[in-house]
Amino acid sequence: MYPCYAASAMLGHLWTIGPNLRHRLLPHQAPAAADWSTTLQDPRVGEVRLTGALARLPAARELVVLIHGLGGAIDSSYVIKAARAAAAAGLDSLRLSLRGADRSGEDFYHAGLVDDLVAALRSPALADYVRVYVIGFSLGGHMTLRWAMAPSDPRVRAVASVCAPLDLAAGCAAIDRPRGAVYRAHVLSGLREIYAAVAARRPVPTPMSAITALTTIRAWDRLAVVPRHGFCSVDDYYARESAGPRLRALALPTLIVAATGDPMVPAATVAPHLRDLPSHVVARWVAGGHVGFRAGLDLGMGDRPGLEHQVLAWLRRQ
Repeated sequence: MYPCYAASAMLGHLWTIGPNLRHRLLPHQAPAAADWSTTLQDPRVGEVRLTGALARLPAARELVVLIHGLGGAIDSSYVIKAARAAAAAGLDSLRLSLRGADRSGEDFYHAGLVDDLVAALRSPALADYVRVYVIGFSLGGHMTLRWAMAPSDPRVRAVASVCAPLDLAAGCAAIDRPRGAVYRAHVLSGLREIYAAVAARRPVPTPMSAITALTTIRAWDRLAVVPRHGFCSVDDYYARESAGPRLRALALPTLIVAATGDPMVPAATVAPHLRDLPSHVVARWVAGGHVGFRAGLDLGMGDRPGLEHQVLAWLRRQ
């Protein structure tokens, strides 16, 4: 049973907004990294280039791949904090930019599009790693779970998702309510930038004017995701791709972290899917906001406090 998230609502807003504001004013410094890229062949649009930042340590043989959320990027505060934690633990990290998130105009992604992670893991630049872990945040966490249901790389020993919207329909309905307006506007701003870059480069399924005018995530999915990625409807997209009903199909050790005060992915939309999980899938409810937690968080998973350190310690034990 999950804790009553209503009692954590105000703190959840603070934990969600606070780290983002802090990062804007005093940006976290990412570990020194080299530009990384690879390509994949998409059946609809042809060649798509993926980019990211690969941080290497001398003689490191383990890698953690970090995947941002909807409308986010590799310079989002939570991604950088995870990369810093990886460096502190002696791991290399790849901050993976999902297609178009670097505003390159290559294409745009959706919640179940695992092809980008598959292509990244096949990159020659990552060929020498003997063990790999994946941490996805928010929509990136959902994508990570979908990939882990049919993993394509035996080097990946375990995965983690943080604040993932397990039920896409319920999650979308929640953020589209009036109380989600601030968060929704922030996400849509990033998505419009991605779409505009694609529209400047190649034909798009919906005119930019319609994308500029939309005000809900469901409208984004209907006007952008559905026609681009071949779904029959928004409901078809949500039903076919939602990870929540399929968690028993996870083929790897998996850690799912959910926040009791998350204002973007409310606990009530996640809790029904975190019951009766198989033994290799661990779910943890923690006090916090959307991908934002107190610095001293201790999940009992390692010697060092903090969400990122705790998650990495769990992954490496698997």
